[in-house]
This record gives sequence, structure tokens and C-alpha cells, in this order.
Amino acid sequence: MNDPFFHPVPAALTLTEIAALVAADLAALPSSAAAVRLSGVASLEEAGPHDLAFMDGARHVPALHATRAGACLVTERFAAHVPAGTVALRVAKPHAAFVTVARRLYAGSLQPGSMFGQAGVAAGAMVHPQARLEADVTVDPGAVIGAGAEVGTGTVIAAGAVIGQGVRIGRHCSIGAGVTLQHTLVGDRVIIHPGARIGQDGFGYVGGAKGHAKIPQIARVILQDDVEIGASTTIDRGGLRDTVIGEGTKIDNLVQIAHNVVIGRHCIVVSQAGIAGSATLGDFVMLGGQVGVIGHVHIGDGARIAASSNVKDDVPPGVEWGGSPAKPMRDWFREVMAVQRLGRGEIGARRGEQQGQ
Repeated sequence: MNDPFFHPVPAALTLTEIAALVAADLAALPSSAAAVRLSGVASLEEAGPHDLAFMDGARHVPALHATRAGACLVTERFAAHVPAGTVALRVAKPHAAFVTVARRLYAGSLQPGSMFGQAGVAAGAMVHPQARLEADVTVDPGAVIGAGAEVGTGTVIAAGAVIGQGVRIGRHCSIGAGVTLQHTLVGDRVIIHPGARIGQDGFGYVGGAKGHAKIPQIARVILQDDVEIGASTTIDRGGLRDTVIGEGTKIDNLVQIAHNVVIGRHCIVVSQAGIAGSATLGDFVMLGGQVGVIGHVHIGDGARIAASSNVKDDVPPGVEWGGSPAKPMRDWFREVMAVQRLGRGEIGARRGEQQGQ
């Protein structure tokens, strides 16, 4: 049995085309290499003569020496380490340049398509007569689209997805297998990976002598343009105000976002983070993996929170915080160092020396 390759082999690019695409130093490109064509991208270790690789950092010099890549994106600092047989393409930021080329070669991998491999509405899909689908919508078998739902042109609804009543999905979106959407408005070019749950009840109760009374959750989830939601992430709808994910924000797998949360534009939220109800994040905020944010706090524009931190206070814009509870990075590092010295007995020994004096 042949091993399948799940992405079509791309049309090759010449080194001249690649150099122009990433603003590489064309003057340093050997004339004999200008017409060489590359059709793939790979790591330094796995690249072959028809592949483009990149090298960024001194720790990768041994791998660079051994690479068989047809060409390698490097900074000027490491160009002399590129072996014979591999063309050095000098750029300021090799990894970013590599991604630019990879996006050109494998444009089809950037957005998931149909799981069934068929355009249009499949025979096994259930689309309510009152749903409205624009032209060129793909609906896989087993998907369900409820009454009053609207789906824009170019959007793919994968197998087993459930689109609830009145949900609106913009154009050129990808709704993954097994996704559930309810009480949600989705912008254009949004990607929702398999198994995400969006728009269900927020977790709200009022305690009393007879138990916990459920609070009605009557607002929505709004996903603005170019948002990406990872697999098995959950986003609860708002109670009295909408839960909002801002334009261009990227959310990893297994993230929990509670009711009334507002996340700004172009944020990054890494796997297993949890954001409690009514917290707000400004634009370009970054949360590392397993960060916890308690309810009602505000994280300012451009702030970065280290992995496994617990945010219980408002965070100013543009800062880096870490720890549990989270605090400015310098303060956190001082605490860690102090605990390490205490564990080694250095702090107690110094106090004893001082008392002996």
C-alpha cells in the first residue's frame, strides 16, 4: 500500500521567483542557480535537492552542515555555513521567509476543506427549508443546518457539524467536523476546527436554600473576520452581553472561554488556557498555554502572559507577566530565584553568618 500524501504536489518555483517573493539578496544568487526549481519545503534534516529549508539560530549549524536541501534561507551571519550543493538565500528573517514560500506552495493547506471531498450539498446532509445558503456552499454528509440559518458563499460545513437556528456564517469559512454552533454570528474567512463547541449556555447560577437557580444566558457569541478556533475549544454565549472574539484572533485547541468574555483583535490564546466570565483582553494580547484568567479582570493591549500563569489582577498594556498569581516578569523571576536559594539553604546560612557577626 502506498503512503498517501494529503496535500497536492505544488507547482515548482524557481530560485529567482523565491528570492523575489521573500526579498532575498538576488546579487548573491549564483547565475547558474537562478533557474533551479524547487517544489517542496522541509526541515534541514529531511530536505532533499528539490526542497527549500531554513536555518535560524546557532544551535542548528550542525544540521545546516549536513543538509541536502536545494536551497536554504539563512541570515548573512550563517551564509558561510551552507554546504556545497545547497544555495544560500540571504534574508533578514529566515523563518518568516520560509512561511511565505510555504504559503505560496501549499495555499490549499491554509483552510480545511470538505471531509467528504465533494462540492455542493451532499445527499446525506439535513438542511432546513428555511435555511439560506449562498452559491458555492459545501455541506458534507451528516451535517445539520437549522431553520433561519444563513451560510455565505465559499463556506464549507464538514461532516457531522450542527448549525443551529438563526446562526449566521459569513463567506469563505471552514466549519470543521462535529462542530456545534448556536446563538452565534460568524464573520468572513473564519476557521473553526473539528469538535469546537460555540454558543452554548454560559455557566451561571444563583445559589439559594433550595439549590442553584440557573441564570438565563440570552446573549450571543460573535466571531469577527479571520478568527481561527482550535479543535475542541469551547466558547460560551453571553448572559446579558455578547461574548466577542475580535478580528484576526487565533485560539488554540482545548481552550475554555466563558460567557461575556471580550477578546480584542489579533490576540493569541494557546492550548488549555481558561478565561473566566466577563474578563476582557485588549488587542494583540498573548496568553501562553494553561494560563488561567479570573472573571472581570482586564488585560491591556499587547500584554503577554507566560505559560501556566494565573491572572487575578488587571494587567497594564504592553507588559510581560508570569507566575501564580501573575505579576511583572522581573518580580516573578526574583521570587523564583529566592525560592531556589532558600531550597539550597543559602538564605538561612547567610542569616546565621550575619547573626554570628
